[in-house]
Amino acid sequence: MISERLAQQIQFIAEVDRLKNIFRQTLVTTDRRRENDAEHSWHLTLAAIVLAEHANVPNVNLLRVIKMLIIHDLVEIDAGDTFAYDTARMADQHEREAKAADRIFGLLPPDQTKEIRGLWDEFEERTTPEAKFAAALDRFQPMLLNCLTEGAAWQKHGVTHDRVVARNKHIAEGSVALWEYAAKMIEDAVAKGNLQRGPGAPASAK
Repeated sequence: MISERLAQQIQFIAEVDRLKNIFRQTLVTTDRRRENDAEHSWHLTLAAIVLAEHANVPNVNLLRVIKMLIIHDLVEIDAGDTFAYDTARMADQHEREAKAADRIFGLLPPDQTKEIRGLWDEFEERTTPEAKFAAALDRFQPMLLNCLTEGAAWQKHGVTHDRVVARNKHIAEGSVALWEYAAKMIEDAVAKGNLQRGPGAPASAK
């Protein structure tokens, strides 16, 4: 006889397959199609494994970071992807995503619902070393893809240098090394003409 617990877990696993059809504005580097959320989550978790040594806090709890990265975008199954520079849609982003978290994580048995929802809240609050590092990776990866695709998404949406810096400078809270690398990427994108400076932007991203 199949247990209720297993049935709930399988229901959750089946439901989150829908993440593969949530598309982001970021383009993949090969055929320049839009990246989907499942690909983004995989890329982030791999980055966490490879780049963990660059977290500000030595011996950061890598398993906790990976868990946050693999679940934090599941809410977009209901809430949809919110483009990082869409200020109007970002106004109610947390409210929409919190409601989605209640439904999607609520499919699991109560103990797993509590654990997964707690990890999602931790990522959103960005106060622990693990959440700060996870958030740093979540900001860094789209910038890397934007730079590798000649700033196509930035140009499509009229995103300027000053907005990229303002959106991403908190990378330094999780990894100073990653922010230094990102700042250099941003400046290089400007120099190549792939990212325009906004009015009043500083001369340097650092």
